[in-house]
Amino acid sequence: MIFTPEKCRIPDQRMKPFIDAEEIWDILGSTQSDAASVREVISKSLDKKRLTLRETAILINATDPELVEEIKQGARMLKEQVYGNRIVLFAPLYIGNKCTNNCSYCGFKASNKEAVRQTLDDKALISEVEALEDNGQKRLILVYGEHPDYSPEYIAHTAKIVYQVKKGNGEIRRVNINAAPLDIEGFRIVKEANIGTYQVFQETYNPEAYKHYHLGGMKRNFEYRLTSLDRAQEAGIDDVGIGALFGLYDWRFEVMGLVRHTNHLEACYNVGPHTISFPRIQEASAINFDGKYRVSDEEFTKLVAILRLAVPYTGLILTARENPAVRSEVMRFGVSQIDGGTKLEIGSYAESLNEKQDLNREQFHVNDSRSLNEIIDELLRDGYLPSFCTACYRLGRTGEHFMEFSVPGFIKRYCSPNAILTLAEYLEDYAPEATKLKGYEVIETNLVELEKSHEKVNVPEIRRRIEYIRAGQRDLYF
Repeated sequence: MIFTPEKCRIPDQRMKPFIDAEEIWDILGSTQSDAASVREVISKSLDKKRLTLRETAILINATDPELVEEIKQGARMLKEQVYGNRIVLFAPLYIGNKCTNNCSYCGFKASNKEAVRQTLDDKALISEVEALEDNGQKRLILVYGEHPDYSPEYIAHTAKIVYQVKKGNGEIRRVNINAAPLDIEGFRIVKEANIGTYQVFQETYNPEAYKHYHLGGMKRNFEYRLTSLDRAQEAGIDDVGIGALFGLYDWRFEVMGLVRHTNHLEACYNVGPHTISFPRIQEASAINFDGKYRVSDEEFTKLVAILRLAVPYTGLILTARENPAVRSEVMRFGVSQIDGGTKLEIGSYAESLNEKQDLNREQFHVNDSRSLNEIIDELLRDGYLPSFCTACYRLGRTGEHFMEFSVPGFIKRYCSPNAILTLAEYLEDYAPEATKLKGYEVIETNLVELEKSHEKVNVPEIRRRIEYIRAGQRDLYF
């Protein structure tokens, strides 16, 4: 069931199911992995070329510890080549947890009578956004249950409100969406709100496993969910995010499913997903999970490295489901985005809640509850460049246009300078003095590196813009 670009350009071949479980297992079972083949695949990836399913299977099937280490180091090198040392920061904002689905692994499921059902009204939404802006956030992902109340019109309405909230120097410059699959017209309505990425996670790419976990509601329809981002593309949303919930099924199959999904989107629409997410299942209220397919920390690190090599140009998102130690380890092998200062209880950013999380008010348990500044402090200490950049989206560098920049690796010419400028904003407006001093040291180190690089970067202009920011100007970008 491999679609060629030519076949996908025939309209009635788009938006059709593209996962063949038997095909995936056949590739995994028939593909041999040895040192020569693993190194050949890593070499192709370091040339920034997307991998095939069979090449991905070679990496998955590598079990020799030395080869696994080579895979991880290859991913680390590729991440540095394409993204540099930047880590983009965002926060999730849960708008409402009403849900008609009955997913056995989720605290929002309709059958969970202990769940406290809430939906932010406009006033509460504004309060939440102001609280996030007070911490320095510039990028949000709005999260909704799957319920008739959360219509395309409602999603668009809430996104527009978020963009309108300004407090001091605070503003949200990028609103992403994680919500139910829509029809084409629904996606068009949401697009008009100037959203960024629209995320729909398949959860598991195995149809039989999917049927086992999804016991009620529209989400039972595997194929409708699988083709949701095709409909988004048809509606003109060329910035989409995919993901799988690791622990529901064999992690090897899920990695292959994510790569298959990526290849499908690129073949049909000339652009792959903007982001891939790979959360591991965590504790939740009224959860029903036997742990058969639980993913170990070692397997988790390996699969992230493989995803980085398989899709060199795609952002990889590591969430606060993972504890700080795991995040610090896995981040080295290809992650480009993380959330910080995360709270999942509805209304919790503006409220003064007890430190203990309430599972009846959240979708799942958060294992990294540190503040945004604590996370930025650690990133600075470890040599990363924290970024709140949103320039590409506002300058039209998305979809195919983004691919033009990101596939060859040229995106570093824009992203590193913009990361520096957004970090300077954070340091001036929100950081404690110790973080501010550390942050400017990291900025100087990065400027010196840019001066030494072969990229065409106007470092004197970056320095001038930093001074403009110190003088009070904001939202400067390349």
